[in-house]
Amino acid sequence: MADYLPSTGVVLDVGAGVGRDAKYFAEQGLEVIAVEPADELLKLGKEYTQEDAVQWVQDTLPELNNVYGLQMRFDLILLSAVWMHIPASSRERAFRKLANLLKPNGYLVISLRHGPNADEREMFDVSTDELNKLSQQFGLSVRLAQPDDDKLDRPEVHWETVVMQLPDDGSGAFPIVRNILINDAKTSTYKLALIRTLLRIADGHPGAVLRREDKCVVLPLGLVALYWARQYKLVLDAGFQQNSNTNNGLGFVTDDGWNQLGEFSPLDLSIGNLFAGSDARALHRTLKHVARTIKNMPARYITFPGSENQVFEVEIKRTKSNVESLYLDLETLRSYGEFRVPINIWDLMTQYACWIEPVVLNEWAQVMSGFANNLAFEKHQLMARLEWQEAQRTTEFAREMVRQVKGVRCVWSNRVLKDQYHIDHCLPFARWPNNDLWNLLPTTTKINLAKSDKIPSNERFREARENIVGWWQDAWQKKCSKKFFTEASLSLPGLESTGENLDDIYEAMVLQSIRVVEMQRIARW
Repeated sequence: MADYLPSTGVVLDVGAGVGRDAKYFAEQGLEVIAVEPADELLKLGKEYTQEDAVQWVQDTLPELNNVYGLQMRFDLILLSAVWMHIPASSRERAFRKLANLLKPNGYLVISLRHGPNADEREMFDVSTDELNKLSQQFGLSVRLAQPDDDKLDRPEVHWETVVMQLPDDGSGAFPIVRNILINDAKTSTYKLALIRTLLRIADGHPGAVLRREDKCVVLPLGLVALYWARQYKLVLDAGFQQNSNTNNGLGFVTDDGWNQLGEFSPLDLSIGNLFAGSDARALHRTLKHVARTIKNMPARYITFPGSENQVFEVEIKRTKSNVESLYLDLETLRSYGEFRVPINIWDLMTQYACWIEPVVLNEWAQVMSGFANNLAFEKHQLMARLEWQEAQRTTEFAREMVRQVKGVRCVWSNRVLKDQYHIDHCLPFARWPNNDLWNLLPTTTKINLAKSDKIPSNERFREARENIVGWWQDAWQKKCSKKFFTEASLSLPGLESTGENLDDIYEAMVLQSIRVVEMQRIARW
């Protein structure tokens, strides 16, 4: 087993009990997510590992809905003394779920118990043959099947440890996405726009997943439509042609919607913004037209290689013809319908968005350069209009809150802040551009400069918990709670869209910090 323990990375301990194994992994310098369904064991585990880098999640096999909500992949997944408690009818689904949580070259380690059952919990027969078959079915290779003695010296009980590995990508998602980007015929930029939209959501909004089904994740169609519109705004305002027919317009550009958004900037089309009157009606109609265009064009014609089966599925819901106000939160965005992405493609996007997006942009500019009205432009001019307009990196709003709230303390040192202080982007803006209110924390100048573009360690997070939650409560909960909770629900994993519990947001922030460390390889502070 020790030969398969990663030197760095993240471990998922499923059925962690009181946290014995989780504590050991943490002591080896690994990030650990411990999963336990039982309330009492979960409580004991948190107490036992409170000084270690272990984050606890309550969840059960085979669903693992809360774990999937984290949008993370793991270097090692351990099931110690768990598999025999899963009924045979649920094992295929459980194994598929576990396999989908592995990183390329990650290991799944399952211990099998053989012998009579004296446990109150029901147990079922297990075998290495079963794990061999499941491994073949889901693309894992068995690297080790080793007998073990019983640690309690029960002569009638013996164990086996089976180590399985996910080779390479293991999902087939890379070839599918590459085929869409490079090989698919394109008479417009629609296919590229859809892939880029999904990459942006996967990278920046793990909380936007409405649910995970057996074969796909479900996104709010309104968010897909919003980000589609946001990326096209600069391109179309510059007059760049987006399809091969100069006489044929774009399906979502209409007089009652898009053409009334002339004064809008791409940043106006952001989560948490409120629109009223004619602006609300124009944007509402635009999102409806975009949703219909996505369903009828790119989603319809993006198919699996050698097949007519669609990769993406779109379900449009009926909405009001007109609205007087439009608030861009999860509830509103899901009202337009649902957009389904195959799990393997979504997982690929969450892990490799920053690598895939440059390929999308290069291909988009290349396609545009072949359209008649764009021939006078250089490729770099076309690329400039494809730049994603990020939220401005600003801390002024948070600084104003510091001035209004009495006795604000540095969240990291607990010192009372005076005239000189900084506002820290807890998850550094330079590496993960996010200007949400939850990410803005008051700190001393010296500490913020020392932290720089690093992410706090688990120990620092734990020590600062009371200060962080207290700052959120004093600064945001009373004054602009709707914006605070809307932003958090979409950008942090595992939160309910209607949840307004600051402790839950703290836990989600720590989990997101692990995710960003893994995606961006950011140093800990």
